[in-house]
Amino acid sequence: MRVRVLHIDECSNWEEAGTRTRQALDAIGLTDVPVEYVLIRTAGEAEDAGFAGSPTITVDGEDLFPSGGRTTDLACRVYLTDTGLAGAPTRTQLERALRERG
Repeated sequence: MRVRVLHIDECSNWEEAGTRTRQALDAIGLTDVPVEYVLIRTAGEAEDAGFAGSPTITVDGEDLFPSGGRTTDLACRVYLTDTGLAGAPTRTQLERALRERG
């Protein structure tokens, strides 16, 4: 399993998304799966990576939270959580999505 956090420099939510992703992987027993961080710098890199805004979390190249929102714009992304819109999915959302991929 290859887990990546795609991000841009201007959007700091990627750090929290990475931390939560690591916690979610550990919680479901995937302690040996690394979390890779990929800095997206150009529209071409965004297109090649399947970027949907920063942060985009992918598993084996597929967006863990598909929305049909792929973009080549170097912009931040928001996620709908139980408490409203946020810059990163919650740990619970990540655990659920990772289990469903399992």
